[in-house]
Amino acid sequence: MVDKKAIILYPNAERDAGFEMTLRVGEILKGHGRRVVFCQSFDGCADALTPPAGYEAADIMDALPLADMMITFGGDGTILHAARIAADFGVPILGVNMGGKGFMTELETGDIELINDAAEGRYTIGSLMMLDVEVQRGGDAIYRDFALNDVVVKGDNKIVDMMIYGDGQMISHFSGDGTIVATPTGSTAYSMAAGGPIVEPTALNIIVTPICAHILETKSFVLDSERRVSVEMGYWKRNPAYMSVDGDKQVRIQSGDIINVHRSARHTRFVRLSDRSFYQKVSEKLVSER
Repeated sequence: MVDKKAIILYPNAERDAGFEMTLRVGEILKGHGRRVVFCQSFDGCADALTPPAGYEAADIMDALPLADMMITFGGDGTILHAARIAADFGVPILGVNMGGKGFMTELETGDIELINDAAEGRYTIGSLMMLDVEVQRGGDAIYRDFALNDVVVKGDNKIVDMMIYGDGQMISHFSGDGTIVATPTGSTAYSMAAGGPIVEPTALNIIVTPICAHILETKSFVLDSERRVSVEMGYWKRNPAYMSVDGDKQVRIQSGDIINVHRSARHTRFVRLSDRSFYQKVSEKLVSER
């Protein structure tokens, strides 16, 4: 049984070898009298991780309903995985970067002493919007999901025909490699790499970014968060296409399918400890390599 004082540690074993950083954070939390529960990411944790002496493990779905906080150890992929699980429980996430850019993580390994503040409740909580997505085929919903970062629709190594709508009004019609519908959080991910704008993660917008469109004037659009975006697969180029949500499994899309995306009632809660601004993160993590 996990009580309300528990903090979940959610390590990515491929990033935190031997759970060295996870255990270091666990000792800091225990030093403040906090109860710590291990849940290994990407697996049912009780069977996947035998905790060291003095710790306990629990299945993530058992731990989340009664947890105060979830601390992830990995990169942005680990946070995306955690956010999809934690969103329905309202548990705030604190990310420790053990990966590459780690744009969504709050702490670097050199900031780990700030865990003392987390243990004592000296932090703020921010909220980030999410997107609901539904695939319609012949008028029937065949797939539903939700995203913190983005919804990506791409051709299978060939260009596809796409029509983009906002509240039923045509935004763009083009053939190309695909399109990205992103949240502000996802604006610094694939959307940015495809030429989209950088948007503050706490903003309320939906960003639509074409991928390698075969038309010169096609640009990204930044829409109001209340817009309902539809991506309709056209018939001019009947090539296979796939949709992925937050980089998860691919869903096969065919001509005539409509992908509807809109702001979700869910949101991701994040723990804020450091005083680094969004602009500092941009400068630190997105500088040109020399």
